[in-house]
Order: sequence, then structure tokens, then C-alpha cells
Amino acid sequence: MVKVEFVFEDGKLLEAYANSGDSLLEVAGEHNVAMDAPCSGNASCGKCRVRLLRGELDSRKTIHISEEEYRAGWRLACTSRLCGDVSLLIPDISFSYINSMKTADLNSPEEILIFDNARRNLQMSGLEPKNGMDIIALDLAEPSLEDTMPDNERLIRGLRGYFNINRVRLPYNVLRKLPEVLRKNRFKVKCVVWTTSENMYVYDIYGIHEKVVIGGLAVDVGTTTVSALLFDMETGEILAKMSAGNAQIRYGADVINRIIRQQEPNGITKLQDAIIGETLCPMIEEMCLEAGISKEQIYRICIAGNTTMNHLLLGVHAEAIRTEPYIPAFFRTETLLASDIGIPINKNARLIMAPNIGSYVGGDITAGTLVSMLWNRPEFSLFVDLGTNGEIVFGNNEFMMSCACSAGPAFEGGDISCGMRACDGAIEACRIDRNTMAPDYSVIGEPGTRPVGLCGSGIIDVISELFMAGIIDQRGKFVREGARIRRDSYGIGSYVLAFEEEAGSVKDVEITEVDIDNFIRAKGAIYSAICTMLSSLGFETDMIEDVYVAGGIGRGINIRNAINIGMLPDLPLKRFHYVGNTSLTGAYLMLLSSPAEQKTYELAENMTYVELSVVPDYMDEFVGACFMPHTDAGRFPSVKRR
Repeated sequence: MVKVEFVFEDGKLLEAYANSGDSLLEVAGEHNVAMDAPCSGNASCGKCRVRLLRGELDSRKTIHISEEEYRAGWRLACTSRLCGDVSLLIPDISFSYINSMKTADLNSPEEILIFDNARRNLQMSGLEPKNGMDIIALDLAEPSLEDTMPDNERLIRGLRGYFNINRVRLPYNVLRKLPEVLRKNRFKVKCVVWTTSENMYVYDIYGIHEKVVIGGLAVDVGTTTVSALLFDMETGEILAKMSAGNAQIRYGADVINRIIRQQEPNGITKLQDAIIGETLCPMIEEMCLEAGISKEQIYRICIAGNTTMNHLLLGVHAEAIRTEPYIPAFFRTETLLASDIGIPINKNARLIMAPNIGSYVGGDITAGTLVSMLWNRPEFSLFVDLGTNGEIVFGNNEFMMSCACSAGPAFEGGDISCGMRACDGAIEACRIDRNTMAPDYSVIGEPGTRPVGLCGSGIIDVISELFMAGIIDQRGKFVREGARIRRDSYGIGSYVLAFEEEAGSVKDVEITEVDIDNFIRAKGAIYSAICTMLSSLGFETDMIEDVYVAGGIGRGINIRNAINIGMLPDLPLKRFHYVGNTSLTGAYLMLLSSPAEQKTYELAENMTYVELSVVPDYMDEFVGACFMPHTDAGRFPSVKRR
């Protein structure tokens, strides 16, 4: 056995023991040192950097570690095996995806506006915010020698008198606590119930003076990021909101790698535990603490995620999704409980899954389509969700068509050497002086926060600025020289945004030609998917009247810069609208309104799904889009370079 000492930049230390010859990346994962490894440990991304402080590692050299860095102790965890006791520095950026849990400012005008608009649009469309959940106060007659009715029948009689319902169901957890709660409160109680036209289900029982909240939990399970909000299902008031990195990322940045890992021994359990045990459970604990309620007061949960994420969450084999003819195990689920998969909320809480549309267009898009209101407008509109998987919906109140493209994790900082989630230390916006080539950037965090890396919106800005300033060409290759432009021993160019002494990390913050190439492929996938779907219908891009941009990256995205690099169609800026995390907002609406839940199922059933991989023209479109802005400059007449 050898001892491994993990030293974090914040001063924390973790000791672990493993066998000589074990992979350092796997040992780190087994001890919850969840370093970012979007390439699934094949050494292609260079993100799992560690610094050897003491001891030796059996590490092979890679292009991601320069000779100077290697001499300074830098290694990749995925290419390193233990051969003795070691002490290792774990840089913040190596585990920024997974170990950052962030609460949202619920009083910010932006947060309030997004959910206010969603509720207002819902009502204007005729879908009422009713979900059948109620808190019923009862003053029951106390038993006596003349009235010997058992407790359960006494409660049921009281509830029937209130609602005139034929059937009332009392689950085990309510029956078990019923005698004590009734007598402790002299038969004056509150019940949390769900009522349909014929039946009533009793979720819980409380004393008449206890604070009771009908908690609903909406969750967006993204490939890279998980977002959730806890709210009062009676009023719609949001009580807590949080986001965190999806702990599954250590098994691969994209859905294909995770499906492959699921087929390994114990793979289903590992991936399910990563999303539930390591990601959702801590988020639920934190949100309940912030809201001042217990986990047992969350009576319903709605999850919106892509088709693969839904399978991995439920512990269902997903192998058939990645092989022709790409058939998932389910599109829609019925009668699931949160307790079925170990989500620690009320034992009888119903688990609603936003329905999938196709193998690569999931419930996150049906939920987003509900929010965007494409289905309720006559205008031809485009809905684009920018994430690890790029999903697109086009249509109006008469038809809708959807497709998906594999953009990869670049939009969320993956596949980019200094990429990171949109958290403290991330450069979120940037301008570059056309003459001096000096950057002027803004960093997420308190004033004075030093840059650590680039998040998605910052990557778009930097690449656009480099291109528009003539620093890089259409292929993303550096064509100008200067103090901030460097080339390594392989001739690969890079642009330094912040030198080590300016940065909040242990290395320069820079973007390389490899990073730019990865991002060009990601943006090319989005644009070519849009064009392919439109052309299949006989439409041109200028026929799009509104574009609704969703996803975490969309919040800070500079639309002008996204057009400059050819990611979005060259349309007037007034046609673009940011609609927030519509996957999360859609899950919220499905819990708030039963009619909205039913409408989402209808949208999924009636939407046409296009599998781009079988469209002959898609690859030609993709190749043309892998330049900036495009090989056909006529498609982007407004892009004027230096």
C-alpha cells in the first residue's frame, strides 16, 4: 500500500491509501477528489493536471505538459500511476466542474423576471397554475366510548366531508404517525393532500400549529451542470435555487463516454450514485437548509434532462441509444416515486420526468419548448439550447421539428485547456484592442477576483475578438505576432489573457489553437444543424422571425460575437431573445400546473424528430461551418473584420 496526500489550493488536505500501480485519476475518483477529466482519462484534454510536491509517479509525457512544467512537477493524473508515497497539489481549476455548488440570488431582477414571465405566459396560454396539491386543516371529533371509530377512518371521514371524495388513500408513513399526531394535537391537524376528480392521496399529517410547506423540487440534469430550485407548490414562490457540477463528468464529458462506462462492471451503480448521491443529495440538503424546511416536505419532484441523462439517473441500460437504430428504453415514464431511485425526499413523492422526444432530444427540450411558447405563436421561431449537446426546435403553432447535434462540452468550458464552469474566477466577457492586442476582460466574483480560466461566454468573446482583430484566420490559426502570442515546441500558437502573476491560478490563463479548433467544431455543429433542419423544410435562415437562446451559456452570451464566429445565423439582433435555463423553468411549470404537465406530454408526442446522422447533406453543412464564420462568406454579410 502507498499513501497519497491530496493538497488543495485552499489549504485543505486529504490522505488516501491505494495500491502501487493504481491509476492516480481512478484513485482520486474513488476518494471523491473529483478532478475534471472530460476526455474520460484518455489524455486528450490535458485538464487533470496535478503538481508533484513529494515522492514519485510513473507518468508518461504528453503534449499538454511542457518540458519546463514537467521539471516543475506537473503531471496529468490520467497518465500517472502510483509507485510510492506521494504528496500532490490539486489546482482549483482541475476540479472546478464538480466541486462548485452555487446558490442563486433569488431577489435579483433577472431571476424574478424569468419566473414571473414564465407564469404569466402560462396563464395567457390558457394553462392554469393548478396542481391538485392542498393543505387541509381539520378539527376532528375526539373519540369516546360512544364514538369508537378508528383513527384512520376518523381522518378519512373528515377529509371526505371537506372534499366529497370517494376514495382516500393513506400511505404507510401517514398511518404510522397518525395516532401520535392526532392525540398530541387534540385531533386538530393539517394534511398535505393531492386531489383528483375522484381520489385523494394523503402525503403527510401535521399538528394544526406546525409550519407546513408543499415543497416542489424542479431539477435540470445537464451533462455538465445540474441546476435545481425548491419552491412552494401552493404559491409558486421560489424558496431556494442552486447549481453544481454533474459528478458524472469524471466518467466522461459527453453522453457517449458515459454510456460506455455504464456497461463496465458496477457501471450503472457508479453513474447513478454520481448524479444522485454525489450531486443531487448535497444540493437538496443545502436548499432545504436555506429554505428552512425538512426534506420530507418535498412532495413532488420533476426532472428534465436529455435522454441519456434520464437513463443514467434511473439506472436503466442506455447502450441501445448509442448504436443504430438508436432506440431508448423509454420516452415517457409513469408512476415513479423519488424513493425508487433513492432521492431523499418524502417517501411517497411522485417523480415526474419531462418526456423525451428522440434518442438525442430529451425532456430538457420538451420542457424548454413549453417555456418558449413556440407552440402558441404563429411566427416561425427557432429555439436553441446551448450545452454539451446542442438541441434545436423550429416551428410555430401549426408544426414543430427538433434535432440534436453533438457540440461537446466546449460551450461549458470542457475541451478547452483553461475552460471552466461559470463560477468565481471565470472570465465571462472580453474585448481585445485591435492595435495593442491587449485584453480587457470581466471576471465572475467579487471586485478584484483574479482570472482562473474561461467560461463559455468568455470563450465566444475571446475567439470572436481574436478573429475580428485579425489575430487569427478563418481556421483559427494565429497570423499575428506579439507579446501575448506564444508558440510551443510543436509550433502550436496561443494567446495569453493573464500571465501567471496576474492570474488566480498556478499557470497562465491562455487559449490555444487546439482550444480554438475544438470550439470551431462545436459552433459548426450548432450552425450546421440549424441549416440542415431548415433546408429539409425548404426554409432559409432569414425566414426565422425569432430566436430563443436557452442554456446556462446563453445568459452571458454576446449575440454579436456568436454571429461573428458563425455560431448563430446572421439575423438582426432584435430577433434574438435569451430565455434562461428553460429546462429548469419548464420543470418548475410542470409541477406548478397539471395542465402544463399534460401539455408537455402533448408537445413531445406531436414534435417531429430529425436524426441528423442519416441526413445526407448534414456533413457537407458541418464541414462548411468549421471555419469562421463560414466557407460561404455570403451567409454572414454583417461580419466585417479588421
